[in-house]
Amino acid sequence: MSSITQSAQAHSLSGRGLRLFLLALAITIVADLIGAVRIPLGIGQVVLLPMVWALLIGAALGVWHTRLPRPTQVDLPLQYLAAAVLQPALLLFIAKLGLLVGGSLPRLADAGWALALQEVGNVIGCVLLAMPVALLLGIKREAIGATFSIGREPGLAIIGERFGMNSAEGRGVLAEYITGTLIGAIFISLFAGFVASLGIFHPIALGMGAGVGSGSMTAAAVGAIAAQHPEVADEVATFAAAANLIATTIGTYFTLFISLPLAVWTYNKLEPLIGRRAHQPHRPAAEVDESVVHEVPALGYGQRLLAWLMVGLMVLVGNWIGFSVPMLEALPGVALILIAVVIGDALYHGTRRLLPAVCWVSLVAMAMTFPATPFSAEISALTAKVNFLAMVTPMLTFAGLSLAKDIPAFRQLGWRIVVVSLLANAGVFLGATLIAQFFAHSL
Repeated sequence: MSSITQSAQAHSLSGRGLRLFLLALAITIVADLIGAVRIPLGIGQVVLLPMVWALLIGAALGVWHTRLPRPTQVDLPLQYLAAAVLQPALLLFIAKLGLLVGGSLPRLADAGWALALQEVGNVIGCVLLAMPVALLLGIKREAIGATFSIGREPGLAIIGERFGMNSAEGRGVLAEYITGTLIGAIFISLFAGFVASLGIFHPIALGMGAGVGSGSMTAAAVGAIAAQHPEVADEVATFAAAANLIATTIGTYFTLFISLPLAVWTYNKLEPLIGRRAHQPHRPAAEVDESVVHEVPALGYGQRLLAWLMVGLMVLVGNWIGFSVPMLEALPGVALILIAVVIGDALYHGTRRLLPAVCWVSLVAMAMTFPATPFSAEISALTAKVNFLAMVTPMLTFAGLSLAKDIPAFRQLGWRIVVVSLLANAGVFLGATLIAQFFAHSL
């Protein structure tokens, strides 16, 4: 590519990026001003937090962009840019969780078995809850791809290598991925909040169950649980972060060598017994738009740095509106979070991506507040002024702004596979929570 073309693309990206951040900032402010809305639902309740409003508003701007005034239009290029910004933006949330974890490592060690067995809970809940429903609905081998995991990027890669994305299994994992991307955060927020309101599970067990999904889903679930149990909000976030770190590091290998073989075995055993002969016809692979996974633009270092700074500003504003912390008072804490992200990102690229970026950022942040680290108490005190819920809303704002691009593929996959995908997410959360609950007495 010529330098002239690169310069033109950079200029275009810069212009779109400014409009994207201004829209995201406006959405964050509106969502925080709306605040939390509690809806009684039988024996429990659902809490619609600012992060849910932010996601819904962002999605609406994308869906109806052709009918809106030019300044508020979120067209397809802007939706893909929002998806690109979401990835580095989530690192700020990961850093905040890592800062909470660092000072709590002794207590986390006491919960060792509960954390170590998280992946077992994920497998049991995901396969055993979602697979039978998929077969009863008449879904065939798509059920394997949709229920062997919650279908994040490693799951796509595993199924793609084993079966190919043009296979039935490939369509299933793509359905799980798109469902999680489009409505996973909203669903898990409502579901986790409702389960937390029942009072059945220990709040920290719920926190560990919340740490099994993607960054945006973890953020949504943690926020919903913390809203139901504000007295232990930081502890819920701490254990969720530890669970997410384990799921990110060893979860991929567990999925490859245990989850997928178990899903195949379960399908082969149950399908002859409960599978329906009449089922949704397979669509040609060409109808499924796999670009939702691959067309997100890569951001250079300067663009990532600008994204971190702009998201940091959104966090300061949300922290002020939602939690009455003056922006100047919270500024040192946000700056320390940014430092952890910058160092973690440098290690990620400097080690040639030996570990995922979220792992490096988590490790750096934990080291900053580890009791043996100089000034760890001061760092903890400063970053404590930044409420982690104030960090969730900007993340889901970008998630919402990126959603509309996936709707065409989402429609093609059919309602039955969507139901199965949501059950898989619910099963993962419940399975991990049940495992943790057995050890709740030691937490």
